[in-house]
Amino acid sequence: MTTARDLFTIALDAEPEHSVGQGDLSLSLAGAELVDLLRAEAIGLDEELIVPGLQSDLDDRLLDAAASALVRQAPYENVEDWLWRRGRDLAAAYQGVFEEDGLLTRARRGRLSFGAERMELVDSPARRSAQSRWQEDEPVLGALAAAVGIRRGEGHRDDAASGDEAVTTVLAAVNDAVMELEAVRQRRSIENAAFANVWRVP
Repeated sequence: MTTARDLFTIALDAEPEHSVGQGDLSLSLAGAELVDLLRAEAIGLDEELIVPGLQSDLDDRLLDAAASALVRQAPYENVEDWLWRRGRDLAAAYQGVFEEDGLLTRARRGRLSFGAERMELVDSPARRSAQSRWQEDEPVLGALAAAVGIRRGEGHRDDAASGDEAVTTVLAAVNDAVMELEAVRQRRSIENAAFANVWRVP
């Protein structure tokens, strides 16, 4: 399982009070893919620029799709731009692949809502592997989940100490992007409320 797949699994397993928005999750999934590509040495970072490495089979179709989406000629893409470009509708893409792989089922009561559909995970080795990684306080998975509002219970660490400068750069960019998305939401909410108030003035 990749970090991105584990993150998607944890998001679906989250308690109802920790429901995750598709936009936030998509940004964090794009960051998780970068972490996986870094660990596979498929990319490197030159400060915040994503420098592609050798192309190889990564044994995961979503990660292969991420690698294929890299800008492979200078000027290279920076991490922030990647998050917004790759992250567009990425949660829905993971949902589709999980359904195709038999890891998700449609249910009346689910953890993550995609429109009118509610989905829940089936019991599988992949799910148990993600849960085990989560319980082991793996710092990168914890940081990516925390960025979208999912935190571990008492007695667990919630730090982002990865010990890798490139990974730390990616995690910081994910946090910034999620905060920027929330700021956009709040601004739109204020604008919509102000517009609605105009029509209430006698």
